[in-house]
Amino acid sequence: MKKIIVYYSMCGNTEYAAEKIAEATGADVLRIAPDKAYPDKGAKKFLWGGKSAVFGNRPKLLPYDFKAEEYDLIIFGTPVWASNITPPLRTFIFDNKDALRGKKIALFTCFSGGGADKASEKLKKLLEIQSCEAELVLVDPKDKPSEENEEKLKNFCESINGIN
Repeated sequence: MKKIIVYYSMCGNTEYAAEKIAEATGADVLRIAPDKAYPDKGAKKFLWGGKSAVFGNRPKLLPYDFKAEEYDLIIFGTPVWASNITPPLRTFIFDNKDALRGKKIALFTCFSGGGADKASEKLKKLLEIQSCEAELVLVDPKDKPSEENEEKLKNFCESINGIN
């Protein structure tokens, strides 16, 4: 089964998890990014990011190479912004919605303040699916390393490796 991790990361926590998952599962990795970066420090970071997530913005993305037909499983990774997925991931899903239909989906989220369950539900609604093959919620795995996060990552990867 061929798999790919599609993720957005601003501060490196989601990237950290994506790299760990790719290493343990053999998944390809696609980091997406908006063509205009969000502020990543101070109050502007939370104002712009939160506003963009709440209002369902879909920013233009930097060019990327993705051929859905090459993959059986798509693993989405996103930070949680205002109990939502990030706008770049929303753009990717809208841009590839038809190609994603019928694919097996897994999801991981990274957060500091909560809202991961709501973000997961919003992603499923956007993808028009009831459930994912596997789900993972991590609390800032790069910035706040913990045995709990590492154990969750290990279990998630084992689940991914068990999908047929």
